[in-house]
Order: sequence, then C-alpha cells, then structure tokens
Amino acid sequence: MSRIVIPAPGESPAESQAILDNVNKMLGFLPNHYRLMSISPNALGGWAGLMGPVSKTLDLKTREGMALAVSEANGCNYCLAAHSYVSAKLAKIPPEEIALNRQGQSSDPKRHAAVAFAKALIETRGKVSDAQFAAVKNVGWTDANIVEMIALTAQFLLTNFMNNAVKTPIDFPEVSPAKA
Repeated sequence: MSRIVIPAPGESPAESQAILDNVNKMLGFLPNHYRLMSISPNALGGWAGLMGPVSKTLDLKTREGMALAVSEANGCNYCLAAHSYVSAKLAKIPPEEIALNRQGQSSDPKRHAAVAFAKALIETRGKVSDAQFAAVKNVGWTDANIVEMIALTAQFLLTNFMNNAVKTPIDFPEVSPAKA
C-alpha cells in the first residue's frame, strides 16, 4: 500500500498538468508514478527538466537499457515494470534483450558499455574504476555522452528512490521482481 495518497487523474496541482498531459499522450494513460510526483510541481518539473534534454542525445534503446539496469540494481519493482513496458512497447526491445539489460548487459557492444556503466555507477556510488570508465570511451561514446549517462542514471535513481520509499502501486504489467 502506498505511503502517500496518489492523486486521482485530474486532482493534481494545475502547475503539474502540462507535464502530466504529455505523459498521458505518450503512454496512453497516466501512471501512478507521475501522479505521485505531481504532488510537488517542483519535483515533477525537476525530473522533466533533466529528462527532456537528455532524451535528445542518447537513443531510446540505450536509455531504456540503462533504466532497466539501474532499476534492477536498486530493487525498484515499479520502475522495472514501467521500463519493461516502455522497452517492449515503445522501444521495441525484444524480451531477451530486456533480460540482458536488467543484468547490466546488452547484445549490442556500444549499448552494452552504456548499460554496464549505468549499473556500475549505482553499485559503486559513482566511484567507477578506470577500466569501467575506459570501457565506455573505448566503444565510441563521447565525453558529453558519458556526462549524459551519469545524469540519466541519477534521474533513474531519483525515480527508483521515489517509488521504493513511497511503495507506489504498480500499474504496469508486472514483471519478475528485482534480484537486488
């Protein structure tokens, strides 16, 4: 059971409505997580302010692979369900690849480096090794991409913490729980 009452659709503060309308348009429904964050237009706006620009630099499959790895590492079952859904439906990632992403891996070498890096950032609290850092650079990611990966990983960490702390009810098709 959620530790915070999640506003019903249409009950969120007016300042949150534009972001909620965009999410609803993209997914076809308004998930509990966004309605929860809408309680604080500042928190929702901060999340959207980071997510918007970063989504223009890293491709959707890479972003979703990173989200799955981070959510698995943080044991966030809500985010695993949400990102498994988005990965399958919007990014068209096959189930085998979703399973690899959850483990911090990918069948694509360049994407593998990004997904493994995101997992390593969580597991080391940002104190990745020289080898982990070099692995991302060696496959062609730029310094700007690496900074974006760190920012995106922090954004996923935010949503993981939000959903784990509040115990947000899962409103996506459930997936196997995290092993973390």
